[in-house]
Parts: sequence; structure tokens; C-alpha cells
Amino acid sequence: MADDIDDLLDEVETKYCTKERAGRGSKSRPARRKTEEDDLDQVLNDICGDIEYIDTVPDKSTSRVRSNKEEKIIKPKCFPVYIGGSSCPQGVGNSFTKSTCDKLRCTDCDFRVVSFDNYAWHPDVDYLFLRNHVPDFQKLQAKLVKKNGSRAYCCQCRSTSVTELTELKDPTLKWVCGKH
Repeated sequence: MADDIDDLLDEVETKYCTKERAGRGSKSRPARRKTEEDDLDQVLNDICGDIEYIDTVPDKSTSRVRSNKEEKIIKPKCFPVYIGGSSCPQGVGNSFTKSTCDKLRCTDCDFRVVSFDNYAWHPDVDYLFLRNHVPDFQKLQAKLVKKNGSRAYCCQCRSTSVTELTELKDPTLKWVCGKH
């Protein structure tokens, strides 16, 4: 009975499956029992396709996914995005570590957000000033006021000053994490 089923499966493989499987015949292969491990390997192969492995690199906190065609580096993003004063640590932020993002990018002007520790923006900073002077600190210094514990953020279209760790929810600031 088992031989009949094997013969039937081989016939189906030769007619409907790829050329790799078509070459295998029941007469040429040794009899082997199918195990649960074989079933799991087949399911994983069906799901993953051509992915060989996923390796986490602890030093750079990035993941590498290698396939047969190319290698992709998956960079982490902050979620939620936090901004904060100069006493707040910078790096990849999430709901557990709550670090301020230091890779912010503006979706309006498509420019990188720069920050200056222990400075705050003068109230009369306008769009044209930022557009002409960002990211040059020497030129921006004309509208920056020295203030300990504060951090001044700006892109080419918006600016803000923050002293405490806050989640970025202001709808006028269209800043997102640019991946670390």
C-alpha cells in the first residue's frame, strides 16, 4: 500500500511539479520515513522562500537579512518619536528606552533636522531665515539664545525649542525618524 502511494506521488511530481522534483523516482531513492521535522522544514521553506538566515548585529543594532540575490540591512526606527532637552539621551527611542531621536527628517522640506544643545530659538525666527541658513550653525547663531538644559531643533521650514522629554505630537512639526 505504501509503495502504491509513493508511486502515485512520484507520478504527480513528474507531471505537475518543477524539473528538480521530476527527476526523483521511487526506485532510485532509498526508502525513508517522513518525520514531523521534515514537515516543519517544508512549511518553513514554503513561508520563507529564498531567505537563508536572519542575523542580528549587536554592535550596530541593525538586522541583516541575506537572500540568494542580495543582502538587505534593516535599520531600526524610533516609535514613538521623542524630542527633548540637552539632558535627555539621544539615540533610538521607543516606549521603553525613551531616547530623543537624533536622526529626524522633515517630510515637508525633506531636510534633516539639526539640533543644538543648551540653546533655544528667539521668538522671531521665521521660515525665510531658516531656509537661508540651515544647517550652518554660525549663521543660525544670530537667532539662537543660550539656555542651559534646552535643545533647539530646526529643519529648513520649522523650528522648536524643548527642555523636557516630550513625544512628537505637534501637527505643525512634520518630523519623522530617518532610521538609525
